[in-house]
Amino acid sequence: MIHTKKEKAKHMKSQNKFLLSSVTLAVLTLINQAQAQNANEAPAAVPASDAVAKEIQQVVVTGVSGARGVRKIDSAFSITTASEEQLKSAAPSSTADIMKLVPGVYAESTGGQSGANIEVRGFPSGSDSPFVSVQMMGNPIFPPPTLSFFEGSSAFRLDDTIERVEVLRGGPSTIFSNGQPGATMNFLLKQGGDTPEGTVRFTTGTGSLRRVDMFYSGKISDGWYGSIGGFYRKTDGIRDAQFPADDGHQLTATLTRKLDQGELTIYARNTDDKNAFYTGVPLISSNNGHTISAFPGFDPLKGTLVSGEMRNYTIEAAPGKTLTKDLGDGRGLKATVFGANFDQKIGDWSVSNKFNHFSGDLNTNAMFTGNNPLSMADYTAAAIKSANSNAAVVAAAGGKLATSANTTFVHGGNVAADQQVVQAGLWAVEKKLSSFTDELRVSKEVGKDNTVTVGGYFADYSSRDVWYLGNSHLMTAVPNASLINVTLDNGVVVSKNGTDGNVFYAPVASYDGNNTAVFVSDEWKINDRIKVDAGVRHERQRVSATISNLMSGDTDNNPLTVYNNGTSMPNGSNTFIDRKDSANSFTIGGNYKLSKDASVFVRANRGHTFVSFDDLRGAGSQAAANDRSVLPTPKVSQYEIGFKTANSFYSAYVNAFHTEFDGIAFSQILANGTTLNSVSGSKGNGVEFELALRPLANLQLSLTGDYQKSEYRDNPATAGNTVQRQPKLQFRFTPTYRIPFGDNNSVKLYGTYTSIGERYADQANQQYLPSYRTIDLGVLASLGDKIELRLNASNVNNALGLTEGNSRLTTGGSGPINARPLFGRSVEASLLYRF
Repeated sequence: MIHTKKEKAKHMKSQNKFLLSSVTLAVLTLINQAQAQNANEAPAAVPASDAVAKEIQQVVVTGVSGARGVRKIDSAFSITTASEEQLKSAAPSSTADIMKLVPGVYAESTGGQSGANIEVRGFPSGSDSPFVSVQMMGNPIFPPPTLSFFEGSSAFRLDDTIERVEVLRGGPSTIFSNGQPGATMNFLLKQGGDTPEGTVRFTTGTGSLRRVDMFYSGKISDGWYGSIGGFYRKTDGIRDAQFPADDGHQLTATLTRKLDQGELTIYARNTDDKNAFYTGVPLISSNNGHTISAFPGFDPLKGTLVSGEMRNYTIEAAPGKTLTKDLGDGRGLKATVFGANFDQKIGDWSVSNKFNHFSGDLNTNAMFTGNNPLSMADYTAAAIKSANSNAAVVAAAGGKLATSANTTFVHGGNVAADQQVVQAGLWAVEKKLSSFTDELRVSKEVGKDNTVTVGGYFADYSSRDVWYLGNSHLMTAVPNASLINVTLDNGVVVSKNGTDGNVFYAPVASYDGNNTAVFVSDEWKINDRIKVDAGVRHERQRVSATISNLMSGDTDNNPLTVYNNGTSMPNGSNTFIDRKDSANSFTIGGNYKLSKDASVFVRANRGHTFVSFDDLRGAGSQAAANDRSVLPTPKVSQYEIGFKTANSFYSAYVNAFHTEFDGIAFSQILANGTTLNSVSGSKGNGVEFELALRPLANLQLSLTGDYQKSEYRDNPATAGNTVQRQPKLQFRFTPTYRIPFGDNNSVKLYGTYTSIGERYADQANQQYLPSYRTIDLGVLASLGDKIELRLNASNVNNALGLTEGNSRLTTGGSGPINARPLFGRSVEASLLYRF
């Protein structure tokens, strides 16, 4: 055992040295093997398939200065790519769920299509995805990666218009575009070509899924090409809420003009999609959180507290003002994206310009669980005690103290004293977002094999918010819960139509921001083996907010109706907050080619993030917003060394990293409306790996994942604790076997074994989340060139894994809890026809 802090630090230092030594040894061994194979010209074990050949020649465009990109193997940074087929085989449940393909990233996608939490290795984040940017065609969809009740993946839907995705971690991303120091997820759309092609795909599955995808592309006229596609989908969801979980459609189009030594592509996408949002369900925690089991009568893999009874819920917003909201709207997306990419060679100059405009509503109408389950008797005892301790309530009751309670279901019938109940808020957040971004780059070769790129980036964005948080409802702790009324014997109304709590936070806010950045990068090919690059960026941001000041009031002027006493509402005045920041970023890296298809790279960078709209709201005043000790500009430094190779026998992408993070503000909204704020830094070491072995023709064995040791620093309350929500070890093993038969016919069998290590849901490391393992299976039958039949099954072993604890509480422990588990076993079947 480690008894002292000194011994613990020594032990941790030893572990880090061991990790880095192991990584160095592994990289050197692979380098030696690659050099030996190159020197001896060892024959490949199996002939290269089309897929392997494409991997070897894979060109990436994310994080590089030139529009024409660079071979993935020759890139001096960590990047993961996934083709259309790889995306379909992975069967992601949402856009965020794609991150399961990416080592060094952990995505909590169990909330449904929207509202994921995504963590990047070594980066301290508590919710949403502040260190993940989502791009389409190299343009950020919305420049700030995260806001409260918004994260980038919520603004993007997957369909058959996607050609591939590239996910860059760190590297040169601190210089280009919106300067994301964490991970950048860039979706590349299919574009028209000389040969017309189209597909139609029908999909069905668990939750009465009904989905149609269509796509068509081709040549319009000389030099002009186009594509169009989209989807329509409706499903009840794996967790049946008694109304459609997802209901919507999307349409995407591109228009490309081939130019002499250049290209112009215009694209547009319109999405109208409603998505249920799932939070925690009742569970039983034992062994201090290390053992999780089902709550009696509640299937944690399929059940949800949400029900048709509460779908249309009411908010008492102010005296004489009530609002009716629909949980069926969930966390949806109703938005339009329009953009254009222009690349042109003009003499010795290369010019590139990317712009896009995003406008849409990303509203939230969803349930957020509150306190842990308890019996009806315990609830009423606490309600009686609370009412009797409130002098104003007792006075309104004529001085009579309550001694008992009447508990009934909203739709009739008494509620038993031993009935387990929970409280959950039905929240409503209106969020109207708009943004415009533009990035211009000009490149020229200065001297032999030395290319200098100068560029500028501009972003303008806004958010218009109306929030109603709180609105607690009392309900049974069963799937598709029933609402409960509670009245005390002295006339006090604790719960009416299920509502047992006020709206505790109801700001109305308008936010505006703009960023301007200039950058310079230089790429120098020293010789046929060595290439180095470096870049610097200077960026300025200004953000402002007009936020309503709040007061507390009684919406019906009746102290006996305690559920709406103290309701938060605007008082008619506002607070204006404005802040300006500037920061510098840099990157430097190099790539050394060991052979044609093997290389090593090193990379160092320093990036930053700026304060967000929500930081301004949390500050509350101009003075607090300008206090850099409370709201610092976070800085992050990253150091990487990696090895890349791909041939017909094996592929290997291995990357060792060290991360240091200085100062980021955290906030957590508790069940009673209290907001906890803190500032912490972090540091971490680790290794990412993407390995594939092809010992036989048509057989591939893949292993991806990462090991990391990341902990907080700089804050005495959390220093030394493990960075929340991130497992030390996660990996995915995926065997794939293709069985060819006849002319262009084949069957591909594939599966994935996923292992996610233990984590903590909070900074204090009080909410323990156990490790879990899942198994996914799939089969793809290709019948000639025209027809594909696919069957995917997810979590076939029905693993009860938790992705999130109760984010409204600060501690874990044993007994009944609320937490968010994985979705249970689900199946999807699709039929695709090409024409």
